[in-house]
Amino acid sequence: MHPFATYVLRSYYKATGWNEDNLYANFTRSSNAVLDFSVPRGLHFSISKSPNTLFQTTYSMNALPSLNGSVGYIFTSCELDIKSSKNVRFKDMVDRFKVYDQPLRPVPKPEEFFAGDRVDTRDYLLYGRLYVPTGRLDALYSTRLSSTLQALVAAISDPRADVRQSQSTSSPRNLMLSLQHDTGRWCTEYTYSAEDSMVGVRMLHNFGKLVDESGSATLASRRGGMKRIDEEDAMEGGLKGRISAGAEVYFSAKEKSAGVSTGIRFTTLPDATPPSFQPPTESSSTSALPSSFSSSCSPHVSQPATTITALFNPMVGYISGAYTARVSRDLSLSSRFDFNVYSYESEWTLPTSPYGVTGVVKARASTSNDIALLWEGRLKNVLVGLGVASNLSSGTKPIKSFGLELSYFSSG
Repeated sequence: MHPFATYVLRSYYKATGWNEDNLYANFTRSSNAVLDFSVPRGLHFSISKSPNTLFQTTYSMNALPSLNGSVGYIFTSCELDIKSSKNVRFKDMVDRFKVYDQPLRPVPKPEEFFAGDRVDTRDYLLYGRLYVPTGRLDALYSTRLSSTLQALVAAISDPRADVRQSQSTSSPRNLMLSLQHDTGRWCTEYTYSAEDSMVGVRMLHNFGKLVDESGSATLASRRGGMKRIDEEDAMEGGLKGRISAGAEVYFSAKEKSAGVSTGIRFTTLPDATPPSFQPPTESSSTSALPSSFSSSCSPHVSQPATTITALFNPMVGYISGAYTARVSRDLSLSSRFDFNVYSYESEWTLPTSPYGVTGVVKARASTSNDIALLWEGRLKNVLVGLGVASNLSSGTKPIKSFGLELSYFSSG
């Protein structure tokens, strides 16, 4: 289940029109949402509050296996519509498989003038979290430099880790910088990590047609002037969709090491209507709809929402392929095969994951005898997560983790 801070951050991206799904770092988000869910450990409580539309607070506590907690504060320059745990859309709080919308170029923020002077400012988000009793501090600053540029600064400081630093090569402090440039067609991210003096570049390219800023392509298609932006020449017996390709290159001056990876992704086009909705078949009901809209919504041209990804890291010989699809309205399935060229090790992971309106059940099994089960739902005004992870090959400790997570937040 998403922490409250993640929910606020994604609400901020939505309010400012930034598409985080167009980053190469989120290249495999569709399959990861189904296969890589985390199981709670011990007993975890979280309480959050939104006093107003610009400021949010969050408090959390772990009661088991050890007692610790944290307090966090979030401030944004733009007003956010933050719901309470009672009425928030449950799908916004859990990782789930979905087919993301067609990429488009970010729309510039409208200019504001007062007495002939421009008074509009850049959007930004400030986040800080203090952990007790360790005293660790996490901070994040995100700001929009322009309609297509976004900068992020993240910092970590752990004073108690100074004692352990002599026994470890990792640093208790780190500063990470990121500059993201998204044009819809291309998305490039430049990163720097001070801990290991690592610089990296990630790139993602979307093939096919894109949505323009004004949406004129959509309007023209509905008037019959051109095809819909998500309409392509159909191929008998195949899926209709778009292809994206990306790569990353990074180098660490401290470790004197480098790395590279590349990937390709096929995604079906989003359905014109939700899967639970079937358009009426009466001629009187469809006559008022444009021909392009009614034809795209007809049941015989519908296709299952599907995402296929393949990743390759030539330096370590890592190959990964994943296939994820929504086979019905409430059931999504995913399978991933990981293979290492140099060690000849492989793993196959397969879930079963039914998605309902008020709850999610996720189950995962792999060839390494790892099994995990997670239920996430809403009880009254509280979001609940209950899960267990086990390793069947371990005779001494078959249960790896077991936990319960409770989250409550309010607004206004």
